[in-house]
Amino acid sequence: MPYSNQSIAYEFIFRAFSTVPEIQGLLFMFFLLLYLTILFGNVSIIWVACTDHSLRVPMYFFLGNLSFLEICYTTVTVPQLLSSILDAHRPIPFASCGIQMFFFVALGSTDCFLLAVMAYDRYVAICHPLRYSLIMTWEVCTWLVVGSLILALVLSLELTVLIFTLPFCGHQPEINHFLCDFQTPPVPPVLRLACADTRVHQTVLYSVGVMVLTIPFILICISYIYIVTAILRIRSTTGRQQAFSTCSSHLTVVIIQYGCCSLVYLRPKTDSSEDDDRHLALIYTFVTPLLNPLIYSLRNKDVKQALKKVIRTRAGTRVG
Repeated sequence: MPYSNQSIAYEFIFRAFSTVPEIQGLLFMFFLLLYLTILFGNVSIIWVACTDHSLRVPMYFFLGNLSFLEICYTTVTVPQLLSSILDAHRPIPFASCGIQMFFFVALGSTDCFLLAVMAYDRYVAICHPLRYSLIMTWEVCTWLVVGSLILALVLSLELTVLIFTLPFCGHQPEINHFLCDFQTPPVPPVLRLACADTRVHQTVLYSVGVMVLTIPFILICISYIYIVTAILRIRSTTGRQQAFSTCSSHLTVVIIQYGCCSLVYLRPKTDSSEDDDRHLALIYTFVTPLLNPLIYSLRNKDVKQALKKVIRTRAGTRVG
């Protein structure tokens, strides 16, 4: 599309959920409450994992990092969402949109990679218990987390540059979303606003997005095939239950994470898909960060005991 005679956009506007003041107030309070709950739940997991000596093992080291990612993930998105709810016409600068996309994609990708790392940790713990401490050293665990983050940052930087080197024309073009995202197929909401041929960009973005989701999921599935095979070989019913209980929380989180992603990527596209994508994005923005600490708190015996011990200690300190 020729754009030589068009004005180049230097800021965008998100499409409002509602322009009715009463509904805006309710939406603002609802999303703010969800955000504070997410912060409280994930900070609690990090706090317990850092303060309880019985949880200073690789499994809870990864869990603490996952909770930290969830905090950052929602913080990149929710403040801007709350701001746009209160002022539906407040623009987001071009650079701010790029920065938000970069961190949103990087943190979301790291989340997927870290779930695969946690599956590998459970594989080593169940299939090679005698060698676990030799394989999963603190140095290895640290590098697995750092490597996941670096890979995600590199991919995110390349994809963000790929999108934001395109020309965006018009005066404050409207993004039919509440965040700057490239992950919504078949055409990301930001890319729809570009006044240039974006077919190659769409292909690259979609391919990388599917790869970021698919490769970790395949690794998780392979890990659990070995894990289930090893658990079925355990003769004791109690032993099988104990082995499975160490994986149930992680497996539940994986199912929720990839269930949400499948709603976005695998559902049939219709004329209303663009609006549906915006609503479905609320699920992977709020639901998974909200449920993860609840799942690990309610389904993990060690975390529940550690939380109870911390609460009793704090209560005893206040009484004393």
